[in-house]
Amino acid sequence: MRANPIAPSARPVHRRSLLRALGGGAAAGALAGCGVPAAYIAPDERSAGDRSAKDGALTFANWPLYIDTDDKDKTRRPSLDAFEKRTGIDVRYTEEINDNDEFFGKISPSLMNHQETGRDLIVISDWMCARFVRLGWVQEMDRSRQPNVTKYLDPLLRSPHFDPGRKFTVPWQSGITGIAYNKRRLGREIRHVSDLWADDLKGRVTLLSGLDEAFALLLQGDGVDVTRWKADDFHRMCDRIEELVNSHHIRRFTGNDYIKDLSSGDVLACQAYSGDVIQLQADDPDIEFVVPEEGAELWAESLMIPNLARHKRNAERLVDYYYDPEVAAELAAWVNYVCPVPAARDVLASAKDKELAALAEDPLIFPDDAMRERLAIARDITPKERTEFAKRWNALAGL
Repeated sequence: MRANPIAPSARPVHRRSLLRALGGGAAAGALAGCGVPAAYIAPDERSAGDRSAKDGALTFANWPLYIDTDDKDKTRRPSLDAFEKRTGIDVRYTEEINDNDEFFGKISPSLMNHQETGRDLIVISDWMCARFVRLGWVQEMDRSRQPNVTKYLDPLLRSPHFDPGRKFTVPWQSGITGIAYNKRRLGREIRHVSDLWADDLKGRVTLLSGLDEAFALLLQGDGVDVTRWKADDFHRMCDRIEELVNSHHIRRFTGNDYIKDLSSGDVLACQAYSGDVIQLQADDPDIEFVVPEEGAELWAESLMIPNLARHKRNAERLVDYYYDPEVAAELAAWVNYVCPVPAARDVLASAKDKELAALAEDPLIFPDDAMRERLAIARDITPKERTEFAKRWNALAGL
């Protein structure tokens, strides 16, 4: 294996999907809210006859550029190819997920109508996973068949609010929403969220436009415990952001296009994802990523097995394969997100290749102890809260 970081321009721009005003997010909220009685699937109706023993196959739907590929032949995926060779299981791998809401709309008709989706394994962001879990649209995994997950899953990711004990979901990759800034151009350090509101950053700051992407870090900046935040905390934070928007302190709200703004110098500091900043630093070492002293959000995009999947055991086997520290290290070296398998760090540290060994010391792939103490998984937004909160946030963000 070898490190193969992705250039910023080549990265998928919707991996952390934007919540658009009354678009797919509103439709999903309606299903997860007042539509639950009709859409909810009871546990005894979620499984189908598993063909795994007789049919060595499975279909795996993922985001673009989210698995290792061969430098000389982009159709080859070394870690996945090795799984197929080791197990004899043929994996049909599709890069069809470009947006959480869009994918929700794509497969929700089948799921709510008790029909197969044609997929055995999917990867979506945890805030969207929460909807699937609430609706009963995914199957509980058999951990007795997943010893690597049981042993190696990062303790910080083991029990999110929406899926205590990770019965239905397993992180594929993780990341941090923090602050990126150009230290040379700004001429000072940023250590707190409140540092973004200093006078020398007026008009040179951007925030993420997606509600699910932005709110946790801003609440943490107000000293709120994001594992148990309340509606009053959210509205108090929005009051502050509204003042900053009206005073033109905040330049704009962005998707992943903050990368261009920060690189050009139009913006000096912004909300950012750790995985993106690794790529930016390769081109500009003056760009820093900060987990503020008040804390930052640790998020994940997770593997799930949809209802009526025909190859559940094969899918469980693939999930566990990627929790082998050797395999996890291979994947982490390519995608450069926070690795959900801390034991993969030792694998990379022992590599003879200096670039690979250096990745083991990168806190944006393997957060150090000091950084880990400041990371938290935010309580997710409930269906009841979503309509109200999205309306207010989208008005602020201009969506």
